Amino acid sequence: MIGQNWIGCDVSKETLDFFDAGQGRHCRIANEVDAITAFVGRLRAGVDFVVMEATGTYDRLLRHALADAGVAFSRHNPEQTHHFSRSATRRAKTDRLDAVMLADYGRLHRPAADPVPDRKRERLQALARRRDQLVEIRAKQKKHLAEAFDDDVAADIEALIAQLDERIRALEAIIRTAIDEAGRSAEDYALMTSAPGVAQVTALTLLAHMPELGQRSPKAIAALAGLAPIDNASGKHRRRSTIAAGRARVRRALYMAALASIKARSRFKATYDAIAARSGSRKVAIIAVARKLIVALNAMIRDRKRFA
Repeated sequence: MIGQNWIGCDVSKETLDFFDAGQGRHCRIANEVDAITAFVGRLRAGVDFVVMEATGTYDRLLRHALADAGVAFSRHNPEQTHHFSRSATRRAKTDRLDAVMLADYGRLHRPAADPVPDRKRERLQALARRRDQLVEIRAKQKKHLAEAFDDDVAADIEALIAQLDERIRALEAIIRTAIDEAGRSAEDYALMTSAPGVAQVTALTLLAHMPELGQRSPKAIAALAGLAPIDNASGKHRRRSTIAAGRARVRRALYMAALASIKARSRFKATYDAIAARSGSRKVAIIAVARKLIVALNAMIRDRKRFA
């Protein structure tokens, strides 16, 4: 029986550097469709396993080609793999060495394969990201408007804000159509918006940026959102637990949803009041409600049940 063959891949905008642990061979190709298709065509489904770091959109072509060929792959947080590299006393850093490190990481940790990319969900991610960009631009323009003292400048800013309002509304219409066409995502969207405090923007953000929803444990899903408390204690020192890492855009959306859910449902208000009284911190209490909310949404998607 042929064992698993680990292939590390260092991803950059222009190139992909591979190290095949079984053959002890390096290979660099262009990060473009033809080169990737030719390389992936030489890999063996069920044997070769590609390990890479998460690099935003730069690994998109590779992931799609691997999925189409039935070749397993996994993406990892660069912070996690860099800790692994330092633990192995590696100090030098090049694209070739990073590929070797990722192959070693796969061999030692034997990660589970990532799910096949969902192209419709990726389209939602792109649309949601663009909406966020336009909303951020609009917020900056509103700040500029508040500081404007010249009438012509103020009029120009107001005109730009009106244009942005129109573009955001148009994009939201495209997003609603994309959700309707996304099959299960449309069902997930309806389930999430049944929860108190979860408005359309929050549900869209979770659809786009939290594909693991409904597939992970409560603790794991809270950690992915950056809402799991991290203990900070050593010896006699006991410091307040903190939250860290996770997906910042998801965490911001859940924070705002938590504020709304506290007002909308007594169950969340009771949690907020109890933790605020115990901790002496409103922010800690809101984060606790946000964590409770994402755990509830995770269970709803898993069980295919609306909020009750």
